[in-house]
Amino acid sequence: MTRDNVDGWVRVRDAREHNLKNVDIDIPRDCMVAFTGVSGSGKSSLAFGTLYAEAQRRYFESVAPYARRLLNQVGAPEVGEITGLPPAVALQQRRGAPSSRSTVGTITTLSNLLRMLYSRAGTYPSGATHLAAEAFSPNTAAGACPRCQGLGVVHDVTEDLLVPDTSLSIRDGAIAAWPGAWQGANLRSIVNGLGININKPWRALSRADRDWLLYTDEQPSVLIKPEDGRIDHGYYGKFWSARKHIMHVLSESQSERMRERALRFVQSIACPDCGGSGLRPEALAVTFAGRTIAEMNAVPLADLAAELRSGVEAGAVASAEEGNEAASRIAADVIARVDVLLDLGLGYLSLGRSSTTLSPGESQRMRIATQLRSGLFGVVYVLDEPSAGLHPADAQPLLDVLDRLIASGNSLFVVEHDLDVVRRADWVVDIGPGAGDGGGHVIYSGPVDGLREVEESITGRYLFPRSATVIHEPRTPQGWLRLHGVTRHNLRDTSVEVPLGVMTAVTGVSGSGKSTLVTQVLAHVVRGHLGTASEEPDEAVLEVDVEGVSGVETFDRLVVVDQRPIGRTPRSNLATYTGMFDVVRKLFAATDEAKARGYTASRFSFNVAGGRCETCQGEGFVSVELMFLPGTYAPCHTCHGARYNAETLEVTYRDTTIADVLAMTVDAAAAFFAEVTTASRSLETLRDVGLGYLRLGQPATELSGGEAQRIKLATELQRARRGHALYLLDEPSSGLHPADTRLLLDQLQRLVDAGNTVVVVEHDLAAIADCDWVIDLGPGGGNAGGQVVASGTPRSIARGEGATATYLAAWLARHDEPA
Repeated sequence: MTRDNVDGWVRVRDAREHNLKNVDIDIPRDCMVAFTGVSGSGKSSLAFGTLYAEAQRRYFESVAPYARRLLNQVGAPEVGEITGLPPAVALQQRRGAPSSRSTVGTITTLSNLLRMLYSRAGTYPSGATHLAAEAFSPNTAAGACPRCQGLGVVHDVTEDLLVPDTSLSIRDGAIAAWPGAWQGANLRSIVNGLGININKPWRALSRADRDWLLYTDEQPSVLIKPEDGRIDHGYYGKFWSARKHIMHVLSESQSERMRERALRFVQSIACPDCGGSGLRPEALAVTFAGRTIAEMNAVPLADLAAELRSGVEAGAVASAEEGNEAASRIAADVIARVDVLLDLGLGYLSLGRSSTTLSPGESQRMRIATQLRSGLFGVVYVLDEPSAGLHPADAQPLLDVLDRLIASGNSLFVVEHDLDVVRRADWVVDIGPGAGDGGGHVIYSGPVDGLREVEESITGRYLFPRSATVIHEPRTPQGWLRLHGVTRHNLRDTSVEVPLGVMTAVTGVSGSGKSTLVTQVLAHVVRGHLGTASEEPDEAVLEVDVEGVSGVETFDRLVVVDQRPIGRTPRSNLATYTGMFDVVRKLFAATDEAKARGYTASRFSFNVAGGRCETCQGEGFVSVELMFLPGTYAPCHTCHGARYNAETLEVTYRDTTIADVLAMTVDAAAAFFAEVTTASRSLETLRDVGLGYLRLGQPATELSGGEAQRIKLATELQRARRGHALYLLDEPSSGLHPADTRLLLDQLQRLVDAGNTVVVVEHDLAAIADCDWVIDLGPGGGNAGGQVVASGTPRSIARGEGATATYLAAWLARHDEPA
């Protein structure tokens, strides 16, 4: 055994992953190490791309080659040598998996225990047969409701959608879902032949006739006689109800246009057979503590442990001794696991909450809770911004849980931007000094206090401010958007006033209703005023109840800037999303060489046959399958990663090929295209939001949520528009270094200066203090939240009471005083 294995250090030599510049570093074990630096500096490349990747590779070396094919492996990192590295577990920020079957219960494995509890110790109806645990899962054939296949929702039509205007008659097109042209006229003739008056207003028809026309499965044939004066023969026409027509189009039609039209009349509703639980009636008949498993899944975690305790203590189990023992042991395990989740501030969640509705921070905290219960010893936990998406009040219990992981004999390597978390670390590794090619160096490695003396460190300037922070005077609102009686999720009959012409932060502890208010209610109300539809299909049927609205008429545009990816394939990139690549392709098409060859702008697109390399279809790489090793990607052997064929690359603009342009960083491209106004404007706005280090051709799949959000914001900033727009942003500072947050805030202030209204959901205290107005929701999360606790300027909020006031007051006091 070498000394490196016993002296408590992980020693890295010649790390070259991504932008790391031959990094040599020694990192202590058995403590908390924070990896800091501006966005894109190389923190994650060292922590995840090098340390975790090497630990995973070594573990997989011990697994049988055949089994290795079944595991999700990463490639070997670009590093010379790593010694003293224990096994590692990665807890990364990930958006909820796009699966409607994944829930809080499945992520934490608590659903498995609850199903066992109901199976072994539930109260069954008299004469009912015993059910296996699988019968209580909507994700198995034994438990799934036959009608909705366990999803809990069905897609069906409703009268409001099928008949939007009840004053119209059938002749005038009351049933909007029916086809137009000849088919629609045919159906009207059939209905007339059936003896139903097609000239009466829809509302004047009998309920029986209306229901039959919309929902019947009957398809009678009716003889349609020719109209007077026509010589054609009669024919038999077959009737289609509105619902049957829509479902036929959705299941049979190959026309995308017809399917899109049909979807406008379909709504997702709770399955009427299972009540939205996704379970069969047999499973829903079994109870524990007087509740079905569907009801128990809907209980907040804060109440779940109490429900289980009462169930055991009240003897709500089978009278047999074995049943009592099973209930006690399973319930005790569930309670212990739930207690850890409560310590992490997740008591407002329920087991049935879909994973797609969780923030990355909530998902990561659930995985941390699972690891804490696992009892592993001697492991390196590599965490990706565990404080992201957390109110400062929620971050404190998280840090306490992380301390418990260290106390259990483990090491923590934490990639982090939150300065309060960095201050709690035992050791800090600062990477930089800049981002992209300007980063990749170790600026400092040592105890946190030592960073105070490192002039080159941008992190140090924010961690140890040398002068008071200048905070601008709040603007005066130019009016108010008033919402009265809002009901959605945990917002219950809530009224709120949003100031116009200023920047407003919506704050509150996790689960207090911030995102519901901003990205759902506000967006829904303004879309309704503008008559625009959401880009997200699920949001088109939001059940938002608002009793009264005023002030919405001032907006002429709505912009929702979220952290969803700008593209889901490597073909989408920074240049194509912003529209700048269209300008670049036209520049190349306008060169003398391109004109001589007859090349148009489409020739310079890597997504179109003709100019692209056909070997890799314009992707620049090809997949390489290896028998017992993880599949990998290699540069295309034909174009060597350039994406284009040789003939296209013979055309140059200022001695530069189109492939060379895609390889440029935003900073380099800004200098190269300085004289091209249309391209320069896009590039400068990207630099303004701190994205100068990204390559123009960097695939969208490689971008973080924060980078995607800033790209969307930059795209908006480059559009020269007048008018009054409402900008809604959900945690724009999440995942950003304080220096990058400052750049972002400056751009948001520009939007407000131009006469727009900006509303941000925020936890970052620096961002909150920079706003003109604060709306604080709470006082707690889940059922304990949903109300406006306080509203006013940041300093007036800080003088009040509550979690936000306490932490904001401390931040202002710290930054008002010169160092």
